[in-house]
Amino acid sequence: MGTLFTRRFEADRIGSQVPVKLMHLEGLYELFVSKFAFSNEDLSTHLFEVSFKMKLTYCTLPYDEDDDDDVQEPEAGSTESGGSPKSNHHNKSQWDDDCPWSEWYSSEDPVRGFELIAVWSEKAFESSLDMAELENASPLEADDWLIFPCLSETLTEDSDGKRIGFASQLRLLVDALEMSMEAKFIEDFVSEHSGPETLKSSAVIPPPTVLDRVLKDLFHEVEGLQLGFSDGDHKNSRTIKGAPLESLFGQFCLHALWFGDCNIRAIAVFWIEFVREVRWCWEESQPVPRMPSNCVIDLSTCLINQKLHMLSICINKKRQQEQESPKCGEQKKFPSHVKEETQVKRCLSPRDGKTQTSSGERESLSRPDVVKDSVGHISNSGHSDTVKLGDAKHSACIRRGSAGVVGSMMLLKSQQNMHAPFTQEPPVMTEDMHEERLQAVEALGDSFSFSAQLEKDILSSDMSAFKAANPDAVFEDFIRWHSPRDWENNDNMDSGASHDNAIKGLTVEWPPRGKLSERMSEFGNSWRKIWNEAPPLPASEQKPLLDPNREGEKVLHYLETLRPCQLLEQMVCTAFRAAADTLNRTTFGGLKQLTTKIGQLNLTMAATLRCLQTSNLSIDTEDIQDLKRLCAIFEHVEKLITLAASFYIKFMNAPRLLESIFNDCYNFYAPRMGTGSTASEVKKDFEKKQKVGRREREIAASMLTTPTANQSWRKVLSMGNLLNGHEPTLREIIFTKHGHLSENYYGGHAPRGYQHELETYRMYISGTSNYLSVALAVASCD
Repeated sequence: MGTLFTRRFEADRIGSQVPVKLMHLEGLYELFVSKFAFSNEDLSTHLFEVSFKMKLTYCTLPYDEDDDDDVQEPEAGSTESGGSPKSNHHNKSQWDDDCPWSEWYSSEDPVRGFELIAVWSEKAFESSLDMAELENASPLEADDWLIFPCLSETLTEDSDGKRIGFASQLRLLVDALEMSMEAKFIEDFVSEHSGPETLKSSAVIPPPTVLDRVLKDLFHEVEGLQLGFSDGDHKNSRTIKGAPLESLFGQFCLHALWFGDCNIRAIAVFWIEFVREVRWCWEESQPVPRMPSNCVIDLSTCLINQKLHMLSICINKKRQQEQESPKCGEQKKFPSHVKEETQVKRCLSPRDGKTQTSSGERESLSRPDVVKDSVGHISNSGHSDTVKLGDAKHSACIRRGSAGVVGSMMLLKSQQNMHAPFTQEPPVMTEDMHEERLQAVEALGDSFSFSAQLEKDILSSDMSAFKAANPDAVFEDFIRWHSPRDWENNDNMDSGASHDNAIKGLTVEWPPRGKLSERMSEFGNSWRKIWNEAPPLPASEQKPLLDPNREGEKVLHYLETLRPCQLLEQMVCTAFRAAADTLNRTTFGGLKQLTTKIGQLNLTMAATLRCLQTSNLSIDTEDIQDLKRLCAIFEHVEKLITLAASFYIKFMNAPRLLESIFNDCYNFYAPRMGTGSTASEVKKDFEKKQKVGRREREIAASMLTTPTANQSWRKVLSMGNLLNGHEPTLREIIFTKHGHLSENYYGGHAPRGYQHELETYRMYISGTSNYLSVALAVASCD
């Protein structure tokens, strides 16, 4: 140490049978003082001022360490091969029982435990009694607290089938998709005498008891189930063309992930039985569970989900028709395909003399945008006289299917009040039905535009109903009611002849001044052609726009003849979407980095899965590789969500600490996930410590639960500073004594003129009740 003094070092270690005296702070203090006290008498008669620092480390028990006596054997038959985890019930509680994925699988807790470090900064003590008092003090009184998690090694390692989760099963589903190209029919994978040779020895089909249990769970009607897009789903999940999470096909795909080992043969067996259950619902007129029986079909979902929705609507229509069939002595009920009277009367506004189109003013590419504005008093060119309208000239017995008067509007020729008709509900169509109708239009090549042709049946139905409700109506009357913007008012034209007819004490201008729009008045207009051909029939006597029997059988034919590759493509899209929506429902405290990561995952899935949404019947090898890479990305996000959920369960009452610890782990692990690095290439384990605030110490200390007798824990506690019954797993102490070199026990006097005070004695102690390591440093001038 230069030319003034040297420093002498000594060290020793006790590996077992540490003396009881040296287990306590009082004995360690006396050990240090003995190095510079001249005799043992000095220890009791003199006070030596000693500087002291201490760090205590506490470790929680591993979270996967359970009491052997508390584990109960599962019921017989509950773990049959290939059973869905959703149908198995564990008697032993798991850490993730409240997490959304727990109904499908139980994940290993990625947080193995925590290390809590209590630090006492430098303090001065003069006697062993002070040390004994400090040993009895609570660790909560320490100057600083630090914490860092002990994380599982699986966070950075690729699972390769070791880690069970959605990602591992999605990999198997992608493998099944690749194999589905080898056959044209689903039944080929079930038969033992056909199908790919690679399946005959490796494919596992669960026993019938498992299949029955899964189907029972799948077709069990859930009360109060929210179908379609829910608040728990990510906003970007609708960009994926799959089925909603809670829908029948969405649940089928999640069950298929765990049915057997998700091989193509198990999926084929599951699908065939699934379709049989759907056909039973159709033949028995039973509602299709987990599917709405009304509303418009969502064309943004996969085609199988659209077909099941269509079938549910057809079953509902068929049941309504059966209920409407009159029995002996009963009056015939109103047909189900006709709009309810209350729905039509919403369009009528007699109070202000205005009206809205009852049929919704069908939008079409063949006409300009139609605004549902109202038409009240209508004027015609050349007439401005005010007249009173009288009673109707014709008898009301010829009027059929009327839902009521449309404000103060009247028919142009007969001057009768215009009546709004009951109309049929527009037919629902799936995506392929739209495409078929468009192809039919191209083949016909008539004057109708595409969207007008699609609306021809609906438009003809509305015209027939309008004619029945208004026998003296002309084409212009229908346009004024159905498409007001195609009737042009001529408000600036000069007044002409007028008629004064008193009707109900009202005075209106008659005839109305106006004309058809240029589009409606052109020669060969398609609307006028349909009007001329439409018979006057009320909606109750018309042929339904939707034939539930025909459409229901078409749905079942589609499901029963679906090619394996088409089934698997829709299953992959739906499984990714449903699994992501399930994980998105995890409660993790709204961590910003993870929220951003989940949003990126949904966008990546939508872009990658787009290759499966085409009409091609083959998939490239490159597409399969992209799907496997997507599985790896999904696994990384799944691990982060599991980690965040574990942290949230433990730190939900300490949001600042939760966010800080997760951000540290995210920044450390996220760059390493999926890199394929070996253990030697990966940096040292995560060891970043986070400071614990004083208000957060109780929450952190609560993770140290009182040890039970059946756990592998030391029964005899010998050290002090216990925290919830736990002694420190490591105690580190530094004793120091400052003075002048002239007071050195070992060496001679300090050089003349050197009066600086320095650390003459320093002792570092590390250990527990099982071992003790001591190192001593002494400064001297010899």
